[in-house]
This record gives sequence, structure tokens and C-alpha cells, in this order.
Amino acid sequence: MPTTLPARSEISKDFTWNAESVFASPQAFEAEVDSILAALPQVKAYQGRLAESPSTLVDAFVLIESLMARASQAYVYAGFAYSVDTGDQSAAAMSNKAQGMYGQLLAASSFLNPELIAIGQETLVEWALSEPRLAKYGQYFANLFRKQAHVRSAEVEEVLGMLSDPFGGAGSAASLLTNADMRIPSVVDGQGQPIELNEAIIWRLMSEEDRGLRQRSWDNYHNTLLGFKNTLAENLSTSIKQSVFQSRVRKHENVLEMKLHEHNIPVSVFHNLIDTFKKNLPTWQRYFEIRRKALGVDTLEPYDLWAPLVKDRIKIPYHQAVEWISEGLLPMGKDYVAILRNGCLEDRWVDVYPNKGKRSGAFSWGSQGTHPFIMISYTDEIFSLSTLAHELGHSMHSYLTWQNQPFVYADYSLFAAEVASNFHQAMVRAHLLKTHPERDFQISVIEEAMANFYRYFFIMPTLARFELETHTRVEQGQPLTADSLIALMADLFSEGYGDKVHVDREQVGITWARFGHLYSDYYVYAYATGIAGANALAGRIQHGEPNAVEDYLGFLKAGSSDYPLDVLKRAGVDLTTPQPVEAAFAVMADYVDRLEKLLG
Repeated sequence: MPTTLPARSEISKDFTWNAESVFASPQAFEAEVDSILAALPQVKAYQGRLAESPSTLVDAFVLIESLMARASQAYVYAGFAYSVDTGDQSAAAMSNKAQGMYGQLLAASSFLNPELIAIGQETLVEWALSEPRLAKYGQYFANLFRKQAHVRSAEVEEVLGMLSDPFGGAGSAASLLTNADMRIPSVVDGQGQPIELNEAIIWRLMSEEDRGLRQRSWDNYHNTLLGFKNTLAENLSTSIKQSVFQSRVRKHENVLEMKLHEHNIPVSVFHNLIDTFKKNLPTWQRYFEIRRKALGVDTLEPYDLWAPLVKDRIKIPYHQAVEWISEGLLPMGKDYVAILRNGCLEDRWVDVYPNKGKRSGAFSWGSQGTHPFIMISYTDEIFSLSTLAHELGHSMHSYLTWQNQPFVYADYSLFAAEVASNFHQAMVRAHLLKTHPERDFQISVIEEAMANFYRYFFIMPTLARFELETHTRVEQGQPLTADSLIALMADLFSEGYGDKVHVDREQVGITWARFGHLYSDYYVYAYATGIAGANALAGRIQHGEPNAVEDYLGFLKAGSSDYPLDVLKRAGVDLTTPQPVEAAFAVMADYVDRLEKLLG
């Protein structure tokens, strides 16, 4: 592997996201933002007028949605440019400008929902019958009146809209610190060569055979985070306080209820997950013990959890990964696969390789009118293949939603999002296990599967428990300090690991600082419910159940035209019960059984 990261300018254009498909140049972006800002008085001109007539209301919707669509595209352009090179000051400036513009648009249009509520549901239903252009807003109106108790006056909504920009500061500051400003000391490999570290490279090194290299990389990363623990804790504490403020302004019981209420998800779904997770911890601890024995170590350390169980890891170049992912998804139909392949190989959906300043992690992002773009740091390994499959699940979800829904329903909830991503991984994994019977290949695929389950079915539920406790403390007026956050995190991991993994309380306790997800309240639990739903839906297709493919495609096309739980029920999975989570643990337990047999 390279010992230093290339500069952004050294990456071939073929492997970078297609920025010019959104705007021809940064100058075109600037002009668009200025044009959107200039149109805001047109939006404000509708304030106080929505009750005049159905046609006035429709005209206001058309204007606001048009500007929202344009603003979303500008936001994606600037945000993606910044994400792939956080050291680019011009990109940082664009991102800040886009964020400010978006906040101003939200503030300018904030009168919409309060005035709709004032008009009344009965009148709006009548208007939708008399004005055909209003018919598509039925679900929007129903959802609005479901949330009526939590919509405030136009003045208060305007203030909340204006807060969207400054309230993003805590998460942005944490991202800047950990991705742009923080310098992780280099490590030396077995040949005495220095390796420059960022988060993507560190997790690549966690799967290296050299235990000393893994330990040094782990120590350097976590000790660096610990050096900024107070700043990072203050950022997280501020973000939680902001969310608590918003929940109280909107008259919710707490932040958990507020976040789940947004998509009509009962809090029991969250608690079912946590309870089922805790009940199945013995399966995890059994896996940790199998891994310890296979590695031949007296004590399993956290940096051993990705260590290879076979000597020769599979090397999978990017184009090979696209081929195998395509093959695994053939049951979804040739059209589905053709769209995906073209996105990866022709239309440059994917920003492929790591470079200096590139944000850690991976994500899929776009808006109606753009491609669904993917940022990844691909490293020619099965783990990168799996991450690519995951993000392509998001991208295909977005693509099919945008193709089949009007702008008002052209998004989907975080709850639904992680189903599509994990579905891809489940399908591709099953294909690889079926088509490559070689022992070492099988072990490698199961290793990846368990690493994926570890992230989504161990770390994410643990972070969800952490979130619940930290939010509860703030809601009760208790302070959050770096040391208290570290202690809480260490306690939760110790419970999960049992006596099978050694816990350095400081290093393991700083885990929360690695996850920007925590700045999106109660997001992480959706990874675990997502993997549960995904395996259930993939199982339907793999077992040849009637209409399984059509049902799943219906889920992808639905966007937010209905509540996510209802969309998933129609696709064949009911996440209001613990059953899908239990079934996913059964899938995982089967992987553990197979791994134990393969390892002898």
C-alpha cells in the first residue's frame, strides 16, 4: 500500500465524481446561489396569502419547490467538493455559502406549514379535489396534520429555520478538526517505511497481518483523538443541547420521541432493537472467542477485530468490484444492473480513491436533478467492495425515488435508507459465497460479513445506547464532560465485549469521537434496524418468494410518499416487532457457525 496519500490533483479524473454534471464551474455555482438568494423576496411575497385560493397555494408550492430543488443541487455541489478535499479553502467557502443560502431559504419559506395548518385539513382536502395540481400533496397534508401539535407559529418557525445554519456549527467544527486539522502521527511498517495516516488508511491497516503495525496505528489514532477530547466533547455536548432545545420548542417529550415522530416511528422500535441486541450479546462474545483462538493470541484487543484469518487476502480492483456487485444484483433485473454499472463506469457517480484532505468514511449524496454521487476511499480489498456495494444501495434507492416521485416525496427517511444499503451487501455476499467455494475465499467473505455486522449490529447499537444516555443526561440538566463521555462509552463496550476483548478504557472510551453520525441525533440505530430489514428482504428474493423483487423495487421507488414502516411492511418486513432483528441475529449466528467449521 502507498506510504503517503496522493494530493487531490494527482487523482485521475476518471475516478473522481462528475462535478461538471452539476455545475460547469465554481463560477456557475456562485451565480446560481446569488440567483436563489435574489428570489427569496418572491417567496416572502406569498406570506399571509396562502388561504386566498387553491391556485395561490399551488403557485407558492411550485416556487418554493423549484428553489428548494435548485438549492439542494447547489448544496450537493459545494458539500461534495469540500468533502473530497477538506483542505481546499475555496471549496470550504462554497460549502459555507451553500449552507447559509439553504438556511435563508428555509427561513423565508417557514410560513408555509403554519399557514397550511391555519387553513385546516378539511379545507385542504376540498381544495385538492378542486385543483388537480394539489392532488399529489395528500400525504404531505396528512403528515403535516399528524405533526400539527409540534408546528409553531410562523414567527417561531422562521427563527427555527434561521437556526439551521448556526446549529450545524458543532458538527462542522468536529469534522474540520478530525478530517482537516488533526494530524495523526505516522507509523513505520515492517520494512521500516513510514505510513502517513488518516482514518481511511488506519482502518485499512486494521486488516493487516502485522499485529504491531495494527497496534501502533490504533494507538496513534486514538491517542490523537484523546488529545482533543475536551474540544470534541464540547462540540458533541453543544449539538445535543441544541437538539434538546429544539425538542422543547416543538413541545416533544424528548429528542428520541422528536426524531422518531418525524417519520411516524414509535419509540418501541428503538427500544426493541436495544433489548434484542442485549439479549444476543452471547453470540457476539462467542464470535470474539473464535477469533481469539484463530489468531492464536492470549488476549483479544480491539485492533484484532479486523485482523485477517487467512494469509492471502483477496485483491479486488475497483472494476472487478463493480463486476461482482453487478453479478450479485442480477436477480434485481438487467435494467437495475445496467443503471448501476453505467453510474460506476461511465457517468462517474463514484469518487473512488483516497487523497489528502478527503473526508473519512463513505457516503452517497445527491438530489433530484443530479446523479447520486458516492464518496469512498477504495483500497482493492473485499471490505472496500462491501462499502461500495453499500453506498450503491443508497444510490439506487435515491435514483429510483427521484425517477418515480415528485419533489415533495423525493427523499426518504434515515430509517429506510439503511435497508437499501445493507440489502446490496447481503445480496453480493450471498453471491460470492455461492460462486467461490475455496476455503480461504469463504473465510474472507465471512470475515467481511462479520466486520459489517460488527459495525452495524454491535457498534451502532452500542452508540445508540450511548446516545440515549447522553441525551437523557442533558434533558435532566446534567453536564457532559470528556471524562464522563469516555467512562460511559467504556462501560457500554465492556458490557458488550464481556471478558472476551480487552478494554483500554481511555482508547475504547473515545470511540464516540470517531463518529460524525452522532451529530444527527438517533441516526445510528437505523443502521441496525436497516441490516435487519435488509436481510429479511434479501432472504425473500434468495428464497424465490413470489413478487419479492417487485415488492422491493416498490420500496425503493416509494421515497417519502408513505411512512417508512408502512412502505417496508408492503415490501414484506415488519420492524414494529423484534422478529426481523432476531432473524438478523440468526443470520449472523450462521456465519459464526460456518466460520468455526472453516477454521477447524
